[in-house]
Amino acid sequence: MTLTAESFEKLQKSLPNARDVTSFDLSAINQLVEHVPEDMTATVQAGMSVATFQANLANHGQWLPIDPPQPEVTSVGALLGGNANGPRRFGFGTIRDWLIGIAVVLPDGRLVRNGGKVVKNVAGFDLCKLFVGSRGTLGVIVEATFKLLPLPESEVFLRCECESLEEAKTLIERIWASDLQPSVLDLHYLESGSLTLVLGLSGAKADVDAQVEGAHEMKINKPGDLAHDGSFRSKSHAFAAAPPDKLIEQLQDIKPFVARAGNGIYYFRGEPTLHKPSALEQRIKRSFDPKGILPAP
Repeated sequence: MTLTAESFEKLQKSLPNARDVTSFDLSAINQLVEHVPEDMTATVQAGMSVATFQANLANHGQWLPIDPPQPEVTSVGALLGGNANGPRRFGFGTIRDWLIGIAVVLPDGRLVRNGGKVVKNVAGFDLCKLFVGSRGTLGVIVEATFKLLPLPESEVFLRCECESLEEAKTLIERIWASDLQPSVLDLHYLESGSLTLVLGLSGAKADVDAQVEGAHEMKINKPGDLAHDGSFRSKSHAFAAAPPDKLIEQLQDIKPFVARAGNGIYYFRGEPTLHKPSALEQRIKRSFDPKGILPAP
């Protein structure tokens, strides 16, 4: 069943008596609760789309440096519950790194809060991270507080077509050994058969301009973008990961794909792999949801 919540209070009342809940409609819980530009923090309700949240922040020259696929239809709650991250993960980290506070409705109807609204918050256990990636199995995320960054003064994407994976590996190794500090380092193998390295650079304009010159010296000199990443991941796909130095070896028999050359994650055509919960995950699930109201991990 899909549980529709028009407010925190209605969710608290309905959840303990629900059975076989598989999804939540939190679209009515969609407000920007607070944005403190001088502290570079913002609190937002889980039903707001990532794109709308980013647009609100951009009005003050700030952003949450996370780029999930389809941000227009991805809610903040789905972003957290799915631990959704994009190509900028290489330069800016994951959503876990930017979450500093959270509000969750537990299966028994209790509304619990953890973390705070300041970046330096060290009181108590950090349960925020526990709910990131939990996919609604432990509780329903209804509100979150993030630390933010100023919008980059400049952001440039460059690309270079490679004849083979071996050529791409050599180019990636040159990037690692250089002074470049990419925010994105991707390999895209398109359905057409072309293999493209995509390099993203962001920051102060003078720094980005200097790095662009360095990239041009490596023949990474054509305008690039992340359009293929978005279109590829918007369709059914599976994903896996390998140590970055073993990534090229793993990709030998896979095509098409989108690969994060900086951290070893790669996406390919196929059905998503079923997740088998570990013993620890099952213990945590029983602790938070002994009646099994929410989906199994």
